[in-house]
Amino acid sequence: MVGIVANTVLYIMAKANAALSKKDVELCDVASVYCEDETIRAKANALKIHHFREGQSPREVISILKIIEQLTKLFPGIMVESIGETDIIVEKASLQRNKSNEKKGFVEVIKVIFVALICFFGSAFTIMAFHNDIGISDVLARIYEMVTGTSSDGYTALEISYSIGLAIGIIVFYNHVGGKRLTSDPTPLEVEMRNYERDVNQAIVEMADRQNLEKNVES
Repeated sequence: MVGIVANTVLYIMAKANAALSKKDVELCDVASVYCEDETIRAKANALKIHHFREGQSPREVISILKIIEQLTKLFPGIMVESIGETDIIVEKASLQRNKSNEKKGFVEVIKVIFVALICFFGSAFTIMAFHNDIGISDVLARIYEMVTGTSSDGYTALEISYSIGLAIGIIVFYNHVGGKRLTSDPTPLEVEMRNYERDVNQAIVEMADRQNLEKNVES
């Protein structure tokens, strides 16, 4: 037990999730810890908050309240301030699985190519179907006839400039040209992936709370 100076504050900034390859989960693995007292900070970082047992689920939801409870028992009289997540999702990564994934690199490349082709042709079909629904060719032909006084053959400057502008608009919207990023802003796909990840984390936490509630009711 460490002697606590009056008004000593320990700050915890917990992560939303963490993937570890070891069985013993320490506080430093899932959160950033700060305290003016270096001894307290070191002991807090080394605090074991979970242990993965054989046959146990490789994913566990740890409440920050349980961590604060352990810290207050370890350092009586300390004030703990949580400025991060309220629940932490800890997943035990399998090294054997990761090695097998490395051997399946060729299969992963084929999957990426397959998905890319589906996205490309699917997007192209969607754009063509949309233009067909709104009759864009008739609109451009009518505009060309009104401006020039001649009939459009379907391959005028309007169609060409519209196609070029459409391609530029898609590139600017997705913020990528090949493998290069145009600006430092996150792309719409990255934003959607972060939103999806946040929703998945929230669903995991809620499922864990419901399972704990069901266990308490049964007992």
